Amino acid sequence: MPFNFKETTVAEVHRAMLAGEVTCRELVEYYLGRIDAYDQKGPCLNAIILVNPKALEEADRLDERFQADGLTGPLHGIPVLLKDNCETFDMPTTAGSLSLEGFETHKDAYITKKLREAGAVIIAKTNLHEFAVWGETISSILGQTLNPYDLTRTPGGSSGGTGAAIASDFGILGIGTDTINSIRSPSSACSLVGIRPTIGLVSRSGVVPYSFTQDTAGPICRTVEDAVAVLDVIAGYDRKDDETAWCVDKLQQGSYAEYLKKDGIRGKRIGVLESFFGKKDVHEEVNRVVRAAIEVLREQGAEVVPITEEIDSGWLTSSVSVHLYDLKDHLNIYLNALPPRAPVHSVEEVMASGKFHPGIKENLEKAMQLSTGTPEYNQRLILRAQTQTKVMKLMADYELDAMVYPHQQQLVCKTGGSQQERNGVIGSVTGYPAVVVPAGFSTPSDDAPIGVPVGMEILGRPFAEPQLISIAYGFEQHSHLRRPPLSTPPLA
Repeated sequence: MPFNFKETTVAEVHRAMLAGEVTCRELVEYYLGRIDAYDQKGPCLNAIILVNPKALEEADRLDERFQADGLTGPLHGIPVLLKDNCETFDMPTTAGSLSLEGFETHKDAYITKKLREAGAVIIAKTNLHEFAVWGETISSILGQTLNPYDLTRTPGGSSGGTGAAIASDFGILGIGTDTINSIRSPSSACSLVGIRPTIGLVSRSGVVPYSFTQDTAGPICRTVEDAVAVLDVIAGYDRKDDETAWCVDKLQQGSYAEYLKKDGIRGKRIGVLESFFGKKDVHEEVNRVVRAAIEVLREQGAEVVPITEEIDSGWLTSSVSVHLYDLKDHLNIYLNALPPRAPVHSVEEVMASGKFHPGIKENLEKAMQLSTGTPEYNQRLILRAQTQTKVMKLMADYELDAMVYPHQQQLVCKTGGSQQERNGVIGSVTGYPAVVVPAGFSTPSDDAPIGVPVGMEILGRPFAEPQLISIAYGFEQHSHLRRPPLSTPPLA
C-alpha cells in the first residue's frame, strides 16, 4: 500500500521509512510539489520567502545515512519550515526586510543547528511580519501572506508564513517566534498547535531579536505530538543565550513525549479566565467555539473553575509589554554585530535605506523615540513583575494546574486590518508557557467555506510544559477539531 503523505506526522514517517515505504527524497519532493502548486499559484498563499535550493541534496544525503545506519536522529528526514528571522548558514536570513535581502550570515541559529543535528531538512524559510513587529504577516520581501481557510483574512502573525504553510501541508514541522502573540496567533488562526515555551527554555541565539525580554522560539505544528517532537530537540541550555541558564535544573529529563497521555485532562483543575472573553456581538463566534471546547475539558474529567478576577489584555499590551521599548536597542545589538559586508548595521540605517514595508514605519518611528533603562521602561518592568505575581497567586489561590481562554477575542482580522484583542499577551509579559490548540471554527461563509479557525490557549506556571502538554494532548485526542483548509487540496 503506497504511503499516505497527507498531513503525515513524524512518527508515521519514521514507521514508513523503517518499513521501506518512503524515502526522505520522496518526502521532500512531495512538499516541494505542494509549495509549487499553492504558494505562488492556485490560492497564492504567499507564505514562502525561499525554498532551500539544496533540500533534495540534503534528502539524498540523509537517505544514504539511513541505508548505512538507520534513523540517525529523532527528526531524521523530516521537512521543517523555518521562520525567516532564524539564521541559516546556507541561505539568506532577511527577517522579511528588503534592507537585508540576499544577506547570508553563514551561521545557523542555535535552534536551526539543533534541528539539523536531529536529522531535519530545512525545506524552506517562511514569511513573517517584517522584523516580527506586528501580527498580520506583511513584509517588504514578500508582501501579505493569506489565510488558507479564508483568503480574505490574514493568517495571524508575526509567524503567519509558518502557520499558513503548515496548515497547507507544505512541510511536517514549523518554527515560529513569539514576542507578544506570534507563535500562538497563527496557530489559532490556522487550526494548529503552537507552543510558546517558558522564557529561558529555548535559546534565541541567532534569531533576529525584537525584545530579549519577551522573545522566544517554538513549534507550530498540526498535532501536539509533532510539536513535542520539536520541543524535545530545541529545548536546553545555550551559552550564547544567558536566559537559558534558568532552564538547567528545570529541563525535562527524558522526553516531553512522556506526557502525551490520552487521559491527560483527568483530575486537572483548570481555571477559565472570564475577563478574556469579549462581551459584544463581534465576540460571539469566538466565545461559542471556546465555551464548547471548555465543555470537552469538563467531559474528560477536568475540574473547571471560573476565574472572575479582572485582567485586561489590552492594558497588558499598552501599559506592561516592553516590546517597543526594547526594539531599537535589542535589534541594534544584532545588527551592529553583523559583519561589514551586511547591507545595514542599525535600525537607523534600515530606516534611512527606505527598504522596509511602509506598514511598519509607524512602529519603527515610535521605537526610535523609546529606549530601555528609562523611568517609563522601568515602570513597565515593575508592572510586569506584578503581573507575574498576580498570575501565580491566582494559580495558587484556586489550586490550578492551568488557565484557559480564547487566544484572541475576535476572529483573525481581514487583510488590510489590524489584529484586535489578542489575549496571548499574558504569556508574553509574564514569560510563562502557553499552548494554543484548535478549538473549532466559526460559522461557515462564502469566504470561509468551513469557517475561520479559533484557538484555545492554555497557560501554566514557569517550566510547566509537561502539565500543558498533558492537557493539550488529552484535549486534542478527545476533540479531533483540526481540519485542513479546502483551498489547498491533495494534488492529483
